[in-house]
Amino acid sequence: MFLTCEGTFGIVPATMDYNGETRPGDFHAGYQEIEGINLGYLQINGTQMFALAQVLSDLFKDIPRTTISKKMETLKIKSRRCDLKELRTLKAINSVPTRAVKCSLISKADLEALCTSCKSLSPRR
Repeated sequence: MFLTCEGTFGIVPATMDYNGETRPGDFHAGYQEIEGINLGYLQINGTQMFALAQVLSDLFKDIPRTTISKKMETLKIKSRRCDLKELRTLKAINSVPTRAVKCSLISKADLEALCTSCKSLSPRR
């Protein structure tokens, strides 16, 4: 796997079938600023997915994790476990620590709902 950078976006080359079509399950990586913080994401099947670990440590660092978990439960936000290829890509773009052995992903829509719900909880917002 190679990671190439174009501006502030790292793009993982898509795997091509013998007929030149992109195979399902391929993704792109990049960065997006949310609430003034630059977060890495994976674009998977047209959906931006963010590493929950980075969201918790960078975006919601002043809010207890149990509070965030309760908010996610209330909002019916589900995270999904990333596979090994996705985890390696997230490590390459510094969204998760290199020592991480697993990672959960949250969609951009769910992240926006969580940010809206948690605005009143954080002193810096």
